[in-house]
Amino acid sequence: MANFKINWNIFGTNKDSSKSSEAAPYAKTFYKFLGNQSAQYDTNSSTYLNEGYGNNPDVYAILQQQADKTKSIPYYIRSIKDDKSYSKLMSLQNATKGDLSIRQMATKLMLETKAYSEEELKFPLENPNPLQTWSEVFALWKIFMKTTGNCYFYVPKPTSGVNKGKPLGLYILPSHMIKIIVKDNVSEFSLQSPISHYMLIDNKDFIEFKAEDIIHTKYPNPFYDFRGSHLYGLSPIRAIIRNLESSNEALNTNVKTMKNGGVFGFITGKDQVLTEGHATQLKERLQEMDANPDRLSKIAGLSVPIEFTKLSVNPSDLMIFDYLKYDRKTIANALGWSDALLNNDDGGKYDKQTSEKRRVVTDNILPDLILLQEALTRGFIRKFPGYENTYMDFDITELPEMQEDMSKLMDWMDKAPLTPNEKRLAINYETKDIEGMDTIWIEGSKKRIDEVGITLEDLQKSYQDL
Repeated sequence: MANFKINWNIFGTNKDSSKSSEAAPYAKTFYKFLGNQSAQYDTNSSTYLNEGYGNNPDVYAILQQQADKTKSIPYYIRSIKDDKSYSKLMSLQNATKGDLSIRQMATKLMLETKAYSEEELKFPLENPNPLQTWSEVFALWKIFMKTTGNCYFYVPKPTSGVNKGKPLGLYILPSHMIKIIVKDNVSEFSLQSPISHYMLIDNKDFIEFKAEDIIHTKYPNPFYDFRGSHLYGLSPIRAIIRNLESSNEALNTNVKTMKNGGVFGFITGKDQVLTEGHATQLKERLQEMDANPDRLSKIAGLSVPIEFTKLSVNPSDLMIFDYLKYDRKTIANALGWSDALLNNDDGGKYDKQTSEKRRVVTDNILPDLILLQEALTRGFIRKFPGYENTYMDFDITELPEMQEDMSKLMDWMDKAPLTPNEKRLAINYETKDIEGMDTIWIEGSKKRIDEVGITLEDLQKSYQDL
């Protein structure tokens, strides 16, 4: 754990229980709370991370695809100029979670032109901390959320001086090592936060973080109790822990089968009982044959007939790969992904792949990003001077799989009563200050019926003659 001890020093809050000035054992320091107790929760967060993302190839592949997609989406800081339009935009975003019809997409883009200033603001910090980029942070955030249901950002800020309250950086903490400490004698139904502080625990070392310095994102957790279990998010892997174990055991069984050559059992004499000496010599000869890579080394002779009694079950009889396929689909469903994107034989043709790529963006990636952008806007972005009335926004329309929707949108806007500049704003293009760009245009091929010399009577007569 040497890396942790190096990295945690950057926070300037490292506390080693063996060096504590209070001269109290760690157990007493941490577990002495009566009202000020540690919130209790499922202790399998490390299992979800290690046995899931660390050991299971399906979980790793799914979460790596999710993390790569999350960090690839462009993000912007926008200044809010119209609160009413901004409120409508947030309502539409929360209602649709990005799964928009063409009309809703046009409505969203038009609301954005009214809600936000045209000029985008620079991100407050080029990198969140000296050790990571924003892409790395967003990828790790996705992995921690899907494995543990929680993610914790540490945002150190000066407590005095001209830069008081201005973030110095942002660090992502290992969520499987975080404990939430509740306040002493706090009411579950109080309007105040019940959280006293957070603790990062590494064996007997621990670090305290003030509650106001932590941004905690989490998935909804219905498992409520008076010890504060509901203060943690619910891991999606908790519901599929048996499938995870089944998948890992199937892979282990397959490896064991490959190592022992497929089957195991007993060799016995066919016409007479093998003596102990014969059995020992036979086993030694088999071991020599197995270890010898030379040609014809697997051929040997015996002076007595023998027979083999199999005790194992063939992998085909166990249907290991059928179970793996079932577990893969179940794991993908629980993690909000498509098993068709995992390069398996049942993945389908190109059209299915394309539709599934779009579906997982709107059903999985965007809803999580909405959670992230709201948390970072409130707890990080708006803490910087000049950014008090801004909003962080991830734009999924830039993704290749979403371009078909943009093509349909352009066709829709071409027929809508919009000015050219309104259309340019809707697709994030700069407006043009030239004649005609703020005027609504109609198709030149269409004319009024009375302008082409045809009367209503002529039109009715033509229909009667059909």
